Amino acid sequence: MCLNAKNLSCIRSHKALFSDLSFELSPGQLLLVEGKNGAGKTSLLKLLTGLRRPDSGLVTWNGCPISDPESDFRAQLAWLGHQNPLKEDQTALENLKTLGKIRPRNQTPLTEALKSVKLSHVKHKLVKTFSAGMKRRLALASLLITKAPLWILDEPQAALDKSGIALYESLAEAHLATGGMIIMTSHHAVNIDSDQLQVLDLGHE
Repeated sequence: MCLNAKNLSCIRSHKALFSDLSFELSPGQLLLVEGKNGAGKTSLLKLLTGLRRPDSGLVTWNGCPISDPESDFRAQLAWLGHQNPLKEDQTALENLKTLGKIRPRNQTPLTEALKSVKLSHVKHKLVKTFSAGMKRRLALASLLITKAPLWILDEPQAALDKSGIALYESLAEAHLATGGMIIMTSHHAVNIDSDQLQVLDLGHE
């Protein structure tokens, strides 16, 4: 498995957010995308998920363009944006059931996923009663119910306290240890083995 970005450029309002950007991500690796506000971090993630097309350049999965109808890229991807994909009037368990229908290939049982993010005790509580940190942990649990090898995450540590960030890092390490791959943005330091970590700094505002 390999995700390859070659000579990507992204233009917004006649301004180049980035250009000629290239990298390769292999199993067991995490790519941390850094940069100031407005540098194009979220725009880059959307290009890498196929939600947007680059103004130039190409993104391939196992040598096949991700936009190719023959590519199995969508089935290999779990995407989590900055906003949690949760329904406020559903319980934690109901939310995972809903997300399990759209995530590719269920893997971890829902109750086990909730246990992994320390939400077992509130599995029957409505999400609207949750704190921001609890909602983010529930969103992270949705990654565990899939076999998708590639996680693309926009600020996965957002709203998490110190223990929540450590919990996310343990989930990330476990995913990488099984040959998974992660691309993420963050305003926090990421405590991951340097041998597994690539840093892509988009820099400017």
